[in-house]
Amino acid sequence: MAGKTENFNELNRKNMEAAMRLAQLSIENSQRVMALQSDLARELFQQSVENARAQTSAKDPQEVLRLRAQYAQETAQKMMETAQKVAELGNEARVEFARMLTEQLASGSQEMADAFQGFFKTLPGQNANMLEVMQQAMATANSAFEQIAQASTAAFSGMTEAAQKAASGRGKK
Repeated sequence: MAGKTENFNELNRKNMEAAMRLAQLSIENSQRVMALQSDLARELFQQSVENARAQTSAKDPQEVLRLRAQYAQETAQKMMETAQKVAELGNEARVEFARMLTEQLASGSQEMADAFQGFFKTLPGQNANMLEVMQQAMATANSAFEQIAQASTAAFSGMTEAAQKAASGRGKK
């Protein structure tokens, strides 16, 4: 029975390590997004000060309107670029999360199956079908997760491409 407990303890340790890696990934991604937002806020503030100075020295109302339109266009462009970078960071994080989770499921599946097999062998009136059902359920879960990971990667890739096309279309005007 001590060997069974050690197997479950090892499995729990590996799951905890994976959870810690995922938490670290989340923290790092949040820090990158906050840095992008901070940079955008600083740039927009500097740009608005420069624009206000330019408007106060404008000679006529037409020039003021032109400066306002230019400022609005530059602001929109910077915001689109930042939104695109945030979307790319999110997509990269999702891909890494999917990779880590798939890796965890793939490596953990055999360990978990071995642990369950050992556990079921110790049960009185052992049921061989129970282990087979558990292994089949784990295989089905792995397969479903891989399909979800592929679909989400494809969807976010499409969203990133659409954002890039939209940003490049605005940049040409």
